[in-house]
Amino acid sequence: MTTNVGTIDRVFRIIIGVALIAFALGSIMPATGWNWIGWIGIVPILTAVFGTCPAYTLLGLSTCPTRTA
Repeated sequence: MTTNVGTIDRVFRIIIGVALIAFALGSIMPATGWNWIGWIGIVPILTAVFGTCPAYTLLGLSTCPTRTA
């Protein structure tokens, strides 16, 4: 798989993922019954770690800078 997630995009994905997981654990808000949705935060963290986003691949997008040599 080719990398299609740039550095700035990775940072934002990690921040959003950590915030969602903190919501799931009740660190941001008390338990509301909807906290389980915060576990979706695993997805942006994994896409940041691996540097590939399947949705970007399907849409033909990339946030990686182009390199010219």
